[in-house]
Amino acid sequence: QVQLVESGGGLVQPGGSLRLSCAASGSIFGLYAMGWYRQAPGKQRELVATITSGDSTNYADSVKGRFTISRDNAKNTVYLQMNRLKPEDTAVYYCNGAFWDGQTYWGQGTQVTVSS
Repeated sequence: QVQLVESGGGLVQPGGSLRLSCAASGSIFGLYAMGWYRQAPGKQRELVATITSGDSTNYADSVKGRFTISRDNAKNTVYLQMNRLKPEDTAVYYCNGAFWDGQTYWGQGTQVTVSS
């Protein structure tokens, strides 16, 4: 089993910053990519950013230049630094772990609210 535990969500004003963390534990041999997805009320879950074990990154166009994904392989943790936040970034953010054998796991989600 794999556990993904997110932290770092909260309420922030427009233009502010937050950093999300996701720690992976359990049977993580073969974990090759981690990422962040988000789901706003009434909308489908969408990709925010991903990073592979080789540090290759991918971002949604809506967050490019504002969000940065990184990982600490020694801690099996992935981070999402979110700057210049906008109200439209409000969503539940989910951590995702993808394995070479095709399995994927999700965290429980953390709420990010951008509001004045």
